[in-house]
Amino acid sequence: MKPKPKEKSKQAPRPTQSKWHEMNRKQRREMTRKIHSEDLSLEVVHPDAGGIDIGNESHYVAVPPSRDSQPVQRFGCTTAELKAMADWLKQCGVQTVAMQSTGVYWIAVYDILEAAGLEVYLVNARETKNLPGRKSDVQESQWLMKLHTYGLLRNSFRPSQEIRTMRTYWRQRNDLVQSAGRHIQRMQKAMTQMNLQLANVLSDVSGVTGQAIIKAILAGERHPHKLAAFRDCRVKASEEEIARSLEGNWQEDLLFVLQQEQAGYEFCQKQMAECDRQIEQYLQQREDRSRGAILPEEKRKERLKKKKGNAPQFDLREGLFRMSGTDLTRIDGIDVMTAMTILSEAGWDMSKWRTEHHFVSWLRLCPDNKVSGEKIIGKGRLPTNNRVTIALKMAASTLWASNTYLGAQFRRLKTKLGASVATKAMAAKLARLVYRMLRYGMSYVDRGAEFYQAQHRQLQIKYLKWKATSLGFQIIQVPAA
Repeated sequence: MKPKPKEKSKQAPRPTQSKWHEMNRKQRREMTRKIHSEDLSLEVVHPDAGGIDIGNESHYVAVPPSRDSQPVQRFGCTTAELKAMADWLKQCGVQTVAMQSTGVYWIAVYDILEAAGLEVYLVNARETKNLPGRKSDVQESQWLMKLHTYGLLRNSFRPSQEIRTMRTYWRQRNDLVQSAGRHIQRMQKAMTQMNLQLANVLSDVSGVTGQAIIKAILAGERHPHKLAAFRDCRVKASEEEIARSLEGNWQEDLLFVLQQEQAGYEFCQKQMAECDRQIEQYLQQREDRSRGAILPEEKRKERLKKKKGNAPQFDLREGLFRMSGTDLTRIDGIDVMTAMTILSEAGWDMSKWRTEHHFVSWLRLCPDNKVSGEKIIGKGRLPTNNRVTIALKMAASTLWASNTYLGAQFRRLKTKLGASVATKAMAAKLARLVYRMLRYGMSYVDRGAEFYQAQHRQLQIKYLKWKATSLGFQIIQVPAA
C-alpha cells in the first residue's frame, strides 16, 4: 500500500494592518500572545527584518537570531557608527528595518539607512504596544523586529527630500513670525505699564503709525502732540485721540525693555526677509510642472488686498503654481499661505494615499466612531498637531462670511451641528478638493451660494414628498404669490 501523504499544516490567515485594527481587544491579546510565544502559525511577511530602538546616545539593533551570534548589538550616534550599523545589517542579510519616531534622533539613522539601500519603516509608538515585563532597550528592539517580521507595523508618511527642504524653510519662517508676535506683545505690555494706551487707538502697533511712534519714543521724543503727528492718513483715530493716549508715566526700566523688544522685532523682520529670498530662489530652481499653462487670474478680493503684515514679499502664488502645476487658491477659503503650508507638508504627489478618504484619515479629519455589534456606541475625538490639519481648519473657519457655495454649506452645517463640528467637516471638504486638484488635475469652479440654497431646497422637497408618501399623504406645491 502506498503511504498516505502527509497533511500540510494550515497557517493562520495573514494579519494585515487593516485586519489588525478590525480585531477586538480579546483577539488582539490572543494574536500578541502568539507573536510573543513565537507561534509558527503566523505568516512571515518580512523574513529579512530588523528592529532598532532609537535613543539619544546609542541605538540598539536586533536581527533574527540565525543571522549572527550576537543578534542584538549597540551602536553609537556618530556618523561613523551609524554607517557601521548599516554595514552590519547588510552583512546579516537584512533588507527592511523598523524603528520608532523618537524625537528627532531618528532622522540621521533614517537618512543613512535609506542611503545604504535599506527599506526603513518609521512607525508610530502608539502602534507598538508594550508587553508586561519588557523594559529594556534590547527587548524593545527585538519586539519591533518581531512585529515587523509578521507585517503588523504600518509605515509612516515621509515626504521626499525636495519637499522636506521647502518644509524646513517654511517652518523656520513661521517660527520667526511667532517670535515677532511675542516681541509685539511684550512691547504692548511695557507701554501699558507706562500708561501709554497706544493699542487702544491703533489696531496694529506693528503698522506704519505704530512703528513710527515707537521709534520716535526710543529716540527721546516725549511730547504727545509731536508723537501724534506721525499718524498715517489711513488711521481712523484723530491726532487728538492719539495724543491723549500717549500721556504716560515714563520709566527708564520700561523704556529699556521697549528698546530691547523693538530690536528683537526688527531682527525677526530681517530674518523673515532672508527666508523669503531663500524660498523664492528655491522655488525658481524647481522643475516647472505647469506644462505651459497660464496662471488663472487672481480673485478680485485678493487682488485688492495689499501685501502687508507677515505675508511674503514676493509672488508666492506664481512660484507654487509653477512647482505644482495647480492653483490651490482657487478654492474658497484657501489663501496662498495655506496653500504653501499644504504643499510644504504633504507635497503635490497625492498618489501616496490611495483615495481621498485615506488622505482625510491621515489628516485625522474623519469621524472616530466606536462600533460594537454594527452599531455606533460612542464618538471620540482625534487630536492631532498636523500643520495641514490646523491650516485647513483655519481656512474653513473663514467661510462663514463668504458668499460662495462652500460658505453657504458651512453656515448650514454650523446651524445644524455647531461651530466645532462644522469647522472639522468643512476642513475635510477642503482636503478632498485639494486631493482632487493635485491628484487628477481638476479645476475648482464656485457655483455660488444661491445654487447651493436651491439645491438644498430641492433635497428638502424630495424628503418631504417621501415622508408624506410613507404616511399616506400627498404634497401639493402651491405657486408663490
